[in-house]
Amino acid sequence: MARSPEQQLADLLDREAIRDLPVRYCHYVWTNDVDAMMSLFTEDGLLSTASDAEDAVREIRGAQALRDFYVGLDRVKPRPYIHNHVVELLGEARARGACYVELRLATRQMAPLGTGYYDDDYVKQGGTWKFAARRYRAIRGTEG
Repeated sequence: MARSPEQQLADLLDREAIRDLPVRYCHYVWTNDVDAMMSLFTEDGLLSTASDAEDAVREIRGAQALRDFYVGLDRVKPRPYIHNHVVELLGEARARGACYVELRLATRQMAPLGTGYYDDDYVKQGGTWKFAARRYRAIRGTEG
């Protein structure tokens, strides 16, 4: 069944708002704007990190744990670059997506830290799209 022009417009607006999330995420990491970063996540949001080189998965869940993590990032000043964002709308207020990331460190003259990808779950709360979960998978990293 064909979607109406109004439904197609709503889909486009949703996709654009979702695609803006990783862009803002990178900007807020660069500028160390922790309060703005927190506005991108749901109250019980999840950030997890994993590596092909390790079996362990680190999970950071909830507003306070996320805040603590992002405050701590300023020590190393990561500089993420997001690429190739794919979004799949799943229904009224849910979506998922993936985007690829290259990481560099400002504290080391922008030396490469690694590369990987995010698998994201998004929800629309109060008319605003947010990260419900960001699952980062490191594919290749540098040591030290």
